Amino acid sequence: MYKVGICGHFAFGDEQFNSGQKDKTQSVYSALVKVLGKNNVVALDTRGWQKNPLRLILQCKKLLAECENIIMLPATNGLKIFPFLFETLNSFYKRKLHYAVVGGWLADFLKSNTNLIKSLKKLDGIFVEVPSMQRELNIMGFTNVHVMPNFHEVMILSTDELCFQSEPYKLCTFSRIRSEKGIEDAVEAVRNANAALGRTAYTLDIYGLPDEDYKERFEELKSTFEPFITYKGFLSGTESISRELCSYFAMLFPTRYEGEGFAGTIVDAFSAGVPVIATDWKYNKEVVTHGIDGILYNVEDRGQLSIILIEAADNPDTINSMRKACLIRAREFSPENGIKIIVDKLR
Repeated sequence: MYKVGICGHFAFGDEQFNSGQKDKTQSVYSALVKVLGKNNVVALDTRGWQKNPLRLILQCKKLLAECENIIMLPATNGLKIFPFLFETLNSFYKRKLHYAVVGGWLADFLKSNTNLIKSLKKLDGIFVEVPSMQRELNIMGFTNVHVMPNFHEVMILSTDELCFQSEPYKLCTFSRIRSEKGIEDAVEAVRNANAALGRTAYTLDIYGLPDEDYKERFEELKSTFEPFITYKGFLSGTESISRELCSYFAMLFPTRYEGEGFAGTIVDAFSAGVPVIATDWKYNKEVVTHGIDGILYNVEDRGQLSIILIEAADNPDTINSMRKACLIRAREFSPENGIKIIVDKLR
């Protein structure tokens, strides 16, 4: 019998598929395999489950039959199905059921889907990404919530590998490409900063894949790019991410995405010794420490990002001095540290 079965959106065979859900599902699986051994962990990929719900039910039943613990990582639609399904099937098997939350939307979602609360309170453990998510659920009467910081497999550079930048300063974004992630804000801020400084003080590289409903708009946006703005496509690989990102002055993360939780892109930046300039949106202030490993600004004041860049160009040490702190912070979010929380509950 397996120690744990993981039920989530793995998107096996499609490395170009870009989502926080896939990243977290694969990261939890990989970390558990390292701790418990491959013979103790099995995966169930739920991608496309709506096309064959009967097959899904049989797969979930098989997972319960073969595993002592189940960890679910559903998104909003899946949350309406999987906990109830596993609880119903589990009336015979009596396994332990756990839910690892992807993102920061759960409390708000439950306020408008109160019928799900009773079912989720029955789970053996709910694992959220930051303490304030736990507090929000505690207020709603949950007593089974634990904090498991977001993590994924990425190489953390040594201090000897840090890159200290000179002008023109290289900036990047590294996330899903959609309006709410602030891609257009980043482009506009770099343009405004360069114009105000009267020179190309900054370049901007954009990494990631555009969401399907943003592709047309992104093509329009790309057609307006100046030579100092470049779309770099998709980047993957635990070592290549750190090696590529370490050459940047800072990562821009002007998100206002409603479902934002503990964004994995911040871990990527920290692992490469790159400070993050981010909005104070949602849970960013629990991950980025203002003035230590990054800079936070008011999400309502979009013009503030260009002001930060203008000031940093005149005093680059404000950014460069944060690089060692980023590496220290990255170690806090390593898979080895993060997975301990859930492994303790599995045992």
